[in-house]
Amino acid sequence: MNRRMVTLVAALVPVVALLGLGTVVQVPFVALGPGPTFNTLGEVEGEQVVDITGTELDPTSGNLNMTTVSVRDGLTVFDAFGFWLSGRYGIVPREEVYPSNRSRDEVQEENAADFAQSEESAELAALHYLGEPVALEVADVAEDGPSNNALRVGDRLVAVDGSPVRTVGDVQRAVADLAPGTVADVVVVRDGAEQTVPVTLGARPGHDDVGYLGITPVEKPDVPFTVEFNLAEVGGPSAGLMFALAVVDKLSPGELNGGQFVAGTGTIDSDGKVGPIGGIPYKLTAAREAGATTFLVPSNNCDEAKQQIPDGLRLVRVDDLTGAVDALDSLNRGEDAPAC
Repeated sequence: MNRRMVTLVAALVPVVALLGLGTVVQVPFVALGPGPTFNTLGEVEGEQVVDITGTELDPTSGNLNMTTVSVRDGLTVFDAFGFWLSGRYGIVPREEVYPSNRSRDEVQEENAADFAQSEESAELAALHYLGEPVALEVADVAEDGPSNNALRVGDRLVAVDGSPVRTVGDVQRAVADLAPGTVADVVVVRDGAEQTVPVTLGARPGHDDVGYLGITPVEKPDVPFTVEFNLAEVGGPSAGLMFALAVVDKLSPGELNGGQFVAGTGTIDSDGKVGPIGGIPYKLTAAREAGATTFLVPSNNCDEAKQQIPDGLRLVRVDDLTGAVDALDSLNRGEDAPAC
């Protein structure tokens, strides 16, 4: 809460109290604070948070906890002032969490979709890290795009203009390096046979100097086992990193956390790149109160995270999944890891 807002709330409290309305009049703010944490190596309501079936798993122990932020809505003047005084919560305009152009249900649906996407990306990132097979296929071909009548839905992508492709990001980068009008040889597997399909690139909409294939590539696990995530009523994309680490831990020898209590946060894409999230101060507090001694922080959140580090919590900076695994390995060997 900024100084102007504090002054306003402080001025309103006695006035509203005199009117007897302090406990009923709602204000356009929400309170953000520490939320529940979940051990991605453990269980919730009798089910594994990350459940892998169809293959032998390596034993795990300790914690790899994902963290959340709680949102308190429907605040009265007294509620808002009380949360702010507690020091555990931040007060922000409600519009930042529930924009006026979207209903609360729409926001929750969007958060649920982001969470589902984080689960999918976490599985793919982990499989890529472990060297497990992932199929990269054409999911859609734009009718008015340069690949129409050249590439087909279901084509398995192998290479673009000589660059091997394994992820959606690989395809995007390979095409972005080529100018519109370039004839790119796209190697695909179609009907069980590998073939080369030449495609004259168009211009990416809004970027006249960037090549454009006009397809939607999608990655699909191509493994003889299944990975399921069993965590309901949690939204947003920030669980991706910790989900990916749990998959890696269960499918590879040894314990990533050394049997200790590690927590963290961060989005992840199928390439394994870790992205920043919101609410990092509250997540640090939640993790330490749950028992964590190490917290994995996306690099772009480090400056904010360093401002108020809970006692006894070590911050480890991560850029991608490989870096996170390497950092934990270093700590397990008693060595230093990248710090915020």
